[in-house]
Amino acid sequence: MNKNRRNFLKLTGLGLVGGLAHQAFAADPLSLPDGKLYTKRHWKRFNMSGYAAPKLEKVRVGIIGLGRGMAHLKSVSKLEHVEIMGICDLIPRKIENAQRALEGSGNNPKVYTGDEEAWKALCDRKDVDLIYVATPWELHTPMALYAMEQGKHVGVEVPAATTVDECWQLVETSERTRRHCMILENCCYDFFELLTLNMVRQGFFGEIMHCEGAYIHDLLKNITQKDLKWDMWRLRENLTRHGNLYPTHGLGPIAQIMNINRGDKMDYLVSVSTADFMLADKLQELAADDKEFYAPFLGKNTRGNMNTSTIRTAKGKTIMLQHDVSSPRPYSRIHLVSGTKATARKYPLPGKIAVDHTGWLPDEEMKVLEVKYQPEIVKRIGEMAKKVGGHGGMDFLMNWRLIDCLRNGLPLDIDVYDTATWSVIFPLSEQSVNNRSQAVDVPDFTAGAWKSNSPVDIRLEKGGNTPVKL
Repeated sequence: MNKNRRNFLKLTGLGLVGGLAHQAFAADPLSLPDGKLYTKRHWKRFNMSGYAAPKLEKVRVGIIGLGRGMAHLKSVSKLEHVEIMGICDLIPRKIENAQRALEGSGNNPKVYTGDEEAWKALCDRKDVDLIYVATPWELHTPMALYAMEQGKHVGVEVPAATTVDECWQLVETSERTRRHCMILENCCYDFFELLTLNMVRQGFFGEIMHCEGAYIHDLLKNITQKDLKWDMWRLRENLTRHGNLYPTHGLGPIAQIMNINRGDKMDYLVSVSTADFMLADKLQELAADDKEFYAPFLGKNTRGNMNTSTIRTAKGKTIMLQHDVSSPRPYSRIHLVSGTKATARKYPLPGKIAVDHTGWLPDEEMKVLEVKYQPEIVKRIGEMAKKVGGHGGMDFLMNWRLIDCLRNGLPLDIDVYDTATWSVIFPLSEQSVNNRSQAVDVPDFTAGAWKSNSPVDIRLEKGGNTPVKL
């Protein structure tokens, strides 16, 4: 890690809450108490599940990080009653790209750049309501914490945290400040995932017993390409962390389907990883042409290609999650939903449904089901979302829903307990892998409120009135 990077992390205040514990945990995940002991640490200040913050006539937005953050910038710039007040990035080219994207949108945000603490000035502004955090993973939590401390709601990219302690920091800060902390899990708003969630609510699948999700995406060239990622941060994560590093794309939609934190909770997990058969070899290959650059990455204990984690819930249901970003496999999030009456699976595309053991329904019957069970959010703005784009429209659906809830004073679909629970699989899987796949308890970030929290509202009986400008 270079000197500037170390200074940046020091200045950002990784220790805003429990910093010494965070640093110890980051160095040795097994040196801190396990999940069961963490549950004893937590006392309930305020239940953020179902919490409706005061409505905002206009949502004033700041965006930190203009790589992934560009998707959010493009989405919210298409919404009425939203103003982008500031944009922040260290790379001038990304600032210029954002400014070009906003031409003609009516937004003229102030630029924050040239200083590794510039993002704090954006969070300090009194005329900003919502901060998007779309930076390298290790910066997600410190930036989200600082923004909430300054009275801002936060949308934070995935994963929102990379240690158990960071997850608790997010929960405790959100409860104390009563500011939303939503993980920006766009896959919860993909069309097939929304369809299956609505079908589950209508009882089509019967009782859900088991679900599967994944992030299988060949990023071998992406994470090893020189200077593609700032300070090669994604490669560094894969060289130092061992487990399911990116669980939320597959987990978020099935957690909503299974009412995790809202009627059921994750109890414990076990996790196992293969050895690395590709990443180290790829780095050796690249070092042959550019030894000076790649030499520091050689000889590391690189994480395995495939991680498989299994979670059991308090009600005896199971979840299987997989993570693989370095094998030549077709993209898949699996999204399998298994109930007592029917089954659904998204990948290989297109998504299919079966009502018994005889096989998947033909396309004609699938089209009938898609019409019958089309979710309300898709009815209202699905076609507009496809026109705006962003991962097929799910980026826009997510941002429209977030803004609409803030404008109407409604609870968010994804609260801080979801943010913490979905993210905590990363460090917990690492603990299990490093301890010969022993079971690890999943903390109850709701402090028991999961027994009475209401499921995510998908009917849109309130709100849904934020206009779109195309």
